[in-house]
Amino acid sequence: QVQLVESGGGLVQAGGSLRLSCTASGRTFNSYGKGWFRQAPGQEREFVAHINWNGDSTYYAASVKGRFTISRDNAKNTIYLQMNSLKPDDTAVYYCAITSRTGLATTTAMYDYWGQGTRVTVSS
Repeated sequence: QVQLVESGGGLVQAGGSLRLSCTASGRTFNSYGKGWFRQAPGQEREFVAHINWNGDSTYYAASVKGRFTISRDNAKNTIYLQMNSLKPDDTAVYYCAITSRTGLATTTAMYDYWGQGTRVTVSS
């Protein structure tokens, strides 16, 4: 059974860094695109970052570009989101997801598998 589990969230001061991890079990997803989304209280779930199946192309929401980096380690079946220069507006529950679609995927409907989320709180 496919399962995605996020970890690495927590409380951090503004300007600090966190690295989120998402480990898949049940199967490998080497040939699938991968993404991160986030959802703040009372807000829609929004796109954060995408990496294509072979890891040679990434895409970021404008709000995080230059601060966040998505990557993957196929040997560990794991996706990462390195978050630097964190701001209070980054506070949200962060979700990893996997898509069977080809090309860029930036909406929730494009993704097939989801993790349970990990909470990130950035204090001012």
